[in-house]
Amino acid sequence: MPYQVKIDAFEGPLDLLLHLINGLEIDIYDIPVAQITEQYLMYIKTMNELKLDVASEFLVMAATLLVIKSKMLLPKHEEVPGYEDPDILYEEDPRDELVERLIEYRKFKEAAHDLKSMEVERGLMYTKPPSDLSEYAKESQPEKAELNVSLYDMLAAFQKLMRRKKLQRPMATKIARQEISIDTRMTEIMAELKQLKGRKNFNDLFPYRTKDHIVVTFLAILELIKRKEIDAQQRENFGDIYVEAVKEGAEMIGHH
Repeated sequence: MPYQVKIDAFEGPLDLLLHLINGLEIDIYDIPVAQITEQYLMYIKTMNELKLDVASEFLVMAATLLVIKSKMLLPKHEEVPGYEDPDILYEEDPRDELVERLIEYRKFKEAAHDLKSMEVERGLMYTKPPSDLSEYAKESQPEKAELNVSLYDMLAAFQKLMRRKKLQRPMATKIARQEISIDTRMTEIMAELKQLKGRKNFNDLFPYRTKDHIVVTFLAILELIKRKEIDAQQRENFGDIYVEAVKEGAEMIGHH
């Protein structure tokens, strides 16, 4: 039976579209539908290849993008000199409804982020007068970098890995037999990261060239991130991803 993973980080198709628009530095008011559709379908293909639980709303959005793309290819009405048809004076852009939805979604997403920041800031406020903590300054440790890698970044890294190894196959490819289980690979990854006691490049976690092993390893990494047993960090957009064991989670793998 294929292994399926339910990932909570998938917030919805609008979230994925915003991720693509921001990553490609595209004007949200002038979306190149053909390019966005190609990128979006590539993510859906990758999710299906990995047997991730893709909600139906992602497939509905894929169909919507294809419809918009087809409408964009239709010839425009040309004005006939001396004749004005009120029905064709203004042709609605097929992208308008999608753009409105994206802008509305972005407003709520930014508002949610601002509220979360205010909550964190308010949580740092106390009524107690400030104390002199200078004697503890030398003992303070540098704050750990905040997790800045989304699930979409992980999928993009997986796509690049597969292209580099030239193992891309059609969506119909099935992982019927696995030489190694997800749980076993999770244990191996945690042991490797614990022994390393530091960060490891995402690409270095895939020592074998077989597609089955690559997919199992990637699903194991996603599950470990979901369980908050490893962190994934990326210094810049489209840069290399590094993973590191979370200290408090490093000993938890044997209990799952």
